[in-house]
Amino acid sequence: MEEQLTWNERFNIGVDHIDKEHQKLFGIMNKMIRFGERPEKHQWICDEGIKFFKAHAIKHFAEEEEYMKSIRYGGYATHKRLHDNFRDVTLPQLEWELEQTGYSVAAVNHFLGVCTGWLIGHTLTEDLAIVGEGESKWGELLPDEEQASMGEAITHLIYDMFRLKSHIISKQYGGEKFGNGIYYRLEYDADEGGEWEIILVFEEKLLLNTVGKMIETKTNKVDSMVINATRYAARQFVEKLKRYFPSADMRKIKAENLLNYEQFQQVLEKKKLQFSLLLDTGMGYFAFCVSAPHLMDKGVGTNIKVENAMEEIEKYLERNMAENEVQQKKKKVLVVDDSGLMRQAIKQLLEKDYEVGLAQSGMAAIRSITLNRPDLVLLDYEMPVCDGRQVLDMIRAEEETADIPVIFLTGRGDKESIQKIVPLKPAGYLLKTMKPEEIKKSVDAFFEKQKG
Repeated sequence: MEEQLTWNERFNIGVDHIDKEHQKLFGIMNKMIRFGERPEKHQWICDEGIKFFKAHAIKHFAEEEEYMKSIRYGGYATHKRLHDNFRDVTLPQLEWELEQTGYSVAAVNHFLGVCTGWLIGHTLTEDLAIVGEGESKWGELLPDEEQASMGEAITHLIYDMFRLKSHIISKQYGGEKFGNGIYYRLEYDADEGGEWEIILVFEEKLLLNTVGKMIETKTNKVDSMVINATRYAARQFVEKLKRYFPSADMRKIKAENLLNYEQFQQVLEKKKLQFSLLLDTGMGYFAFCVSAPHLMDKGVGTNIKVENAMEEIEKYLERNMAENEVQQKKKKVLVVDDSGLMRQAIKQLLEKDYEVGLAQSGMAAIRSITLNRPDLVLLDYEMPVCDGRQVLDMIRAEEETADIPVIFLTGRGDKESIQKIVPLKPAGYLLKTMKPEEIKKSVDAFFEKQKG
């Protein structure tokens, strides 16, 4: 059987002992993934795999931390905390789940998915950033105790305000879309001229099931009354959480904005997040993002003030409703490719007629599919680390996603390459060398055929 993870020379950071340890970790995960397909071996392989993964991870972490200190790497403290959290929190929690479930298929898949996703993401972002070949997506993270306190406080506040028992979906929410969202941004003044920004994301059905019911709204749509009630409830929510940000020193509100999804994405692209949490409340999703001080580009959102509040809210609702109506009529296409250039090219090609989501890796694709189910996935077959075949296997492994059609994107049109794709029975394949208009026609033809 082929390895599930493929090492690529571009993953090297140029420090021999660290690069070799990365390759060992990839090799360990490959063995665990292969044996994970055999239920009778689950407990044995997980016990052995965890032991070796822990040993190599601890050795690797120590060596990497020594190297970072030797070159006086500025991101050492944050990087070390990511190591500590994975070793001391994530792995023990996964072990506990395996033992409690008797090494069930679901628990084993969860274990393998988390370890694989962490290893891929950490290697390709945080580790490359050490030598200046990449950039960490995280700023100076809040201290561990504050992170934990924030998560607990948010969960308790949601229960206190709405009597909803929520659970954490992601402690590192990256801005993935979920349903129709309301994106509410607050900017605070801080000491010495700094700024802190907080973005609260509400799935519309969450607002209707909570704020909407409390004010007995007669409509099944988010209206200006619901938005206004949410604004002030959100402010109170943040005020109660302030005590968990002793290092932030937030003062008065400097600005507030209602953003659409594209504006929200623009903000996140420029941020170094200190805290970003996604929760499922049982009535809809809720996300809470905290960013470091920075200057926001003009035009991202109009500042809401007393004198323009109602006007801006009405404008926002009109725009949001119009955008949602347009998007609901559009088919959803998820483009999965490790090339940012390719992702953007296909997005520009399709976005007029389709709602286009983007994912740069297999794990990002699975998370995006879970939060916002697409009607079609355009999947790069030759991705490094986790290739298209493996992503297709993951999609088909879950009952909820098994019927999502997948069309492969491939840069190779030779007979041998196509013969590898056809037995996987995708909905089709497209050559990246095709003219843009031909790719667009192929996607259009796919959906036209579905209508018939």
